[in-house]
Amino acid sequence: MARMVNKKPMKKEKKEPSLKPVAVWLFFCAFAVFLMAIIGAITRLTESGLSIVRWEPIAGALPPVDAEGWSKAFAAYKESPQYLKVNSGMDIEAFKKIFFWEWIHRLWGRLIGVFYALPMVFFWHRIPAGKRGAFLGILGLGALQGFIGWWMVESGLVNEPAVSHYRLAAHLMLAVVIYACLFRLALVMGLRPSRDAAKLSGLRKFTKACIGAVLLTMTWGAFTAGLDAGMVYNDTFPFMGKDLWPAEMLAFQPFWKSFFVEHATVQFTHRVLAVLVFIKIMVLVKRGLPFNPPARTRKILIALATMAFAQVGLGIATVMTHVHIHVAATHQAGALTLLTLLVWLLHEIPQMRKEK
Repeated sequence: MARMVNKKPMKKEKKEPSLKPVAVWLFFCAFAVFLMAIIGAITRLTESGLSIVRWEPIAGALPPVDAEGWSKAFAAYKESPQYLKVNSGMDIEAFKKIFFWEWIHRLWGRLIGVFYALPMVFFWHRIPAGKRGAFLGILGLGALQGFIGWWMVESGLVNEPAVSHYRLAAHLMLAVVIYACLFRLALVMGLRPSRDAAKLSGLRKFTKACIGAVLLTMTWGAFTAGLDAGMVYNDTFPFMGKDLWPAEMLAFQPFWKSFFVEHATVQFTHRVLAVLVFIKIMVLVKRGLPFNPPARTRKILIALATMAFAQVGLGIATVMTHVHIHVAATHQAGALTLLTLLVWLLHEIPQMRKEK
């Protein structure tokens, strides 16, 4: 009689949790930071950033709710350099309008912290161990951004009714870095690049160079905004007076400092950097398309070229409209869109083995 062989049931392999919900959450957080940058631009353009003169991380989440609260907030603002030197005589209704933009800017920043921190706890078990450091790093950058935001505002509450353009640039560029990190991490979690894109691997370094050029141009854009340098030579574009360059640049001493503090030269530097970015992106697209890249990668390259043309147009329109709020805010959104497409393209192109 045949012996019965006891077969042990095979253990089922443990299924890894899906990362798609994590990716969706990260894309949402990235969009929230994108929107934050636009709100920040409007806050700056409406000169609302100095309307709240105290930093109250918890209590400041709620606006004044009655006449007494508004009276106290307005009284505090009346002691600021902006009121004393620029807005003297402003009534409380006008104050409420500029208060709104700074309050919504700070509130949205707090909400982004909640949008990111609480879901991270929930998703922690799904996040691959090797990626957890990146998630914590972004959390740390977000906390640092809150301090830098107040550090920026504080610079306009001492003597001059304007924030330091260096601190404004630091605040904006840290937001841009946080946005780029969130977007790239979302791509890593939720979107697998096409294998066929390997033939574009030689363009990774050039794509990184384009990203660096965009970041540098945005930094000088922040300098331009912080100094109100966009308000000079608005009616002679593309000339700056009689020449293509500002006469002030050559007269400023020391010469090198003009690129950082002299208004016309700062705007001129931003223009030159913008043209260089446009050229670099056109070269990148021209190099990439002949490789017959995968459909998604091809669409990104075409979108890059289209957005580069649009961004140049928005920059010109910003100057010629004397920095109209809607045009200037859209121009900042355009810069972020260019950065988004470049980061996406970098994700799509496989990394070369020898690349460090």
